[in-house]
Amino acid sequence: MSWALGLVAFAAILDIFANLFLKKSNAFTHKGYTIACILMVWAAFIALTFTLEILPLSVAYSTWGAVGIIGTTAGGYILFKERIGAIGYLGIIIVLCAVILLHVEI
Repeated sequence: MSWALGLVAFAAILDIFANLFLKKSNAFTHKGYTIACILMVWAAFIALTFTLEILPLSVAYSTWGAVGIIGTTAGGYILFKERIGAIGYLGIIIVLCAVILLHVEI
């Protein structure tokens, strides 16, 4: 099961890069970033599908989503100077709590 969680983390990292490429694509006007975005999303979903043979969908997808949310938020902050407010940080904490509770169930 630990390799499955590692694969979920890898899929989430691919998703983070896809999201950052999506931002850089400027509404799909830059072809290189657009192609990179599409390839990263495709690869992320392929990696995620392999974990579903071992992990429940709720655990795999919520972990993927939480890592993606946190990574994309951090990437937006670092690369694009995007900020979230206190409510945004509270939302991230709630998502993390939900993922932790889902992991307790396994």
